Amino acid sequence: MLDDLTLAYLDFGGSHAETIAHLRENGRVTMMWCAFSGPPKVLRVHGRGEPVFRDDPRWETLIPHFAAADGPAARAIILVHATMVSDSCGFAVPFMDYRAERTQHAEYFARKTDSEFAAYCAKKPHVDTSIDGLPALPLPLPDRTA
Repeated sequence: MLDDLTLAYLDFGGSHAETIAHLRENGRVTMMWCAFSGPPKVLRVHGRGEPVFRDDPRWETLIPHFAAADGPAARAIILVHATMVSDSCGFAVPFMDYRAERTQHAEYFARKTDSEFAAYCAKKPHVDTSIDGLPALPLPLPDRTA
């Protein structure tokens, strides 16, 4: 949470870039959280989103919010400007027990240099365009500014 109506999260390499492509197309986004323990609840944030790429001047002021999670695989920061927050019952959401975070992704990409990560992104399908042909991640991947 950056303020009462602005959220941000890191977009990591390793998969396609559908969210980035659709944000670039029309900006609409909905984020959803489900309670897997405690009282049943589903929370949604509806709003407008935008990707902040590694060469964007805003990157330097936003990336410190993610110091614990930042790494070479961070390819964009997704900013979400909330226009509506809603909740509903989570009666159909199952109970699930949290065990631990998985570390493989961070460990794998921690062994990559910035140029190795850029090459990894360049060879992945549906990173520069979405599955329906929309522009997604700019390639070649910009160098990190911070």
